[in-house]
Amino acid sequence: MASATLLSDRAVVEVAGPDAAKFLHGILTNDVKSQEAGEARFAALLTPQGKIITDFFIFAKAAEDGLVFLLDCPAALKETLLDRLKFYKLRAAVTLADRSAEVSSIAIPEATERPELDTIALAPDPRAPTLGWRGLVTAESAATVATAPREIYDAKRIAAAAPDGGVDFDYGDAFPHEANMDRLAGVDFKKGCFLGQEVVSRMKHRGPVRKRVTTFHAQGAAPAPGTPVKAGEVEIGVTGSAVGDEGLALIRLDRLADAKAGGATPLAGGVALDFSVPEA
Repeated sequence: MASATLLSDRAVVEVAGPDAAKFLHGILTNDVKSQEAGEARFAALLTPQGKIITDFFIFAKAAEDGLVFLLDCPAALKETLLDRLKFYKLRAAVTLADRSAEVSSIAIPEATERPELDTIALAPDPRAPTLGWRGLVTAESAATVATAPREIYDAKRIAAAAPDGGVDFDYGDAFPHEANMDRLAGVDFKKGCFLGQEVVSRMKHRGPVRKRVTTFHAQGAAPAPGTPVKAGEVEIGVTGSAVGDEGLALIRLDRLADAKAGGATPLAGGVALDFSVPEA
């Protein structure tokens, strides 16, 4: 049986009430109205200018008055998320609660079938089939349920070009496309309006994206996060998370393409990095 990893840097916010689905659907990047109990979706709350305030997983659970939604978010941004949800709630019949003391987040990245675990919520990781399953467990059981090292999950995440916000991109400064949310099932362009939707849709239709989080292979140990990536004298990006010699970097794709065309090798901290040039 595949082992689970405890994601101790996560928090859980509960959104409940008769208007919960409608409320979340109206402000988030993904479709919540069609979400069913037992399903997880990946989404973000954006600024009106289209930049990511925070991203999270939305788990849907059946309740007496409809669905309860559990938002698995970065712990460092829990209060920010709660404050924004309170601000936009207005008169909606919605209740908000911090469940972080009671609920912990886990990943089971090597699971190909539903894991046999005692969970509060469990679903395939919505970002990519290669990322296995994602779940929520009681905080009391987390230490016994989740025993696998974090590196197993991070290696899978990096291979899928699934960035870790705050390391691979800066919250409040990155658009969903730059964080690959359009490729990780994090944005539904057909759902209609959401906060920042006009800007994000314009980026989708205007042509190639200028920057993206991109995978690299280092010729040696990967540089520390935040190391500038240069091709000659031209800075083309900055490194993010890594496991061993595989990592992610937020890269200017046009500059990377120019470097490859000119035969220049990207370097970060003196370490040569091999990039494929992804489609924008």
